[in-house]
Amino acid sequence: MKTFVATTLLALASAAPSKRQAATPPAGINDGTILNYALTLEHLENTFYRQGLARFSAADFTAAGFPASFHRNLREIASDERSHVAFLTAGLQQAGALPVAECSYKFPYTDVRSFVTLSSVLEGVGVSAYLGAAQFIADPNYLTAAGSILTVESRHSAFIRGSLGQSPFPTPFDTPLDFNEVYTLAAPFITSCPPANATVASSTALGLKAFPSLTVLASNPADAPAGSLCFAAPTSVALAPNTPYYLHFLNMLMDLPVKAYMSAAVPGVACANVPSVVKGQAYVILSATQNPVTDNTVLAGPAIIEVNDCRC
Repeated sequence: MKTFVATTLLALASAAPSKRQAATPPAGINDGTILNYALTLEHLENTFYRQGLARFSAADFTAAGFPASFHRNLREIASDERSHVAFLTAGLQQAGALPVAECSYKFPYTDVRSFVTLSSVLEGVGVSAYLGAAQFIADPNYLTAAGSILTVESRHSAFIRGSLGQSPFPTPFDTPLDFNEVYTLAAPFITSCPPANATVASSTALGLKAFPSLTVLASNPADAPAGSLCFAAPTSVALAPNTPYYLHFLNMLMDLPVKAYMSAAVPGVACANVPSVVKGQAYVILSATQNPVTDNTVLAGPAIIEVNDCRC
């Protein structure tokens, strides 16, 4: 049975898939800034696991329904993230580059179950981030190192997904995201960063920007089409009346545009049926064009949805 997080069982509709266009890297980006971009994400994951494992004990995970082995494996994942931080930091220092420092973060989990659920999301985004950045790494040695981390992050994702009752490997291909798409997803967790980071990996130095947020609605407006999934854009996104808008579902190597129904009852809300080929963790972007999305055509997003089709 297919289900979607934060919504009820949906009727699925098909869409004409397009291959995602190659992302354009920020101006002036090089291997050093890409590795600092990766280190920024590894700092976030490292802090997430360090704080979560300090807050919740092995007994807490057992009480939440996870086997004893789950906590041991989660500690191993935390150790991997520490190793990734140390490895990237040392590599940048050896190359004569200044590595970014850990920022301060706020993660919205409230209990063991929401911690593990957020862990799954972060691991999925990490896989997508490494995959999307790989094409811009010039040095084959750095590319191999990044690929070595990517495969471990993918195993983390599979383990945690399986522990949540989701398919550990729902798709034959993972989904790449570009720099700004990943930055949009990571930025809400970052509360502040050391001033020195501004010279090496801030949004200015990397040429990154966070797009306006796109939020999955837990309940649809009264005028939403039956079986649709609805998303809210912030009021800062000017949506013109009588104008076609599209929700792009990014999954595997595909960009699947679906013409959105724009709610008259709730301004700024766009609804669409999820394409039937979408599986696992997918990303949704609002755009005014049906063509494959680029940074220049993103109005809001990405939002994250989970299409659960596990028969395990």
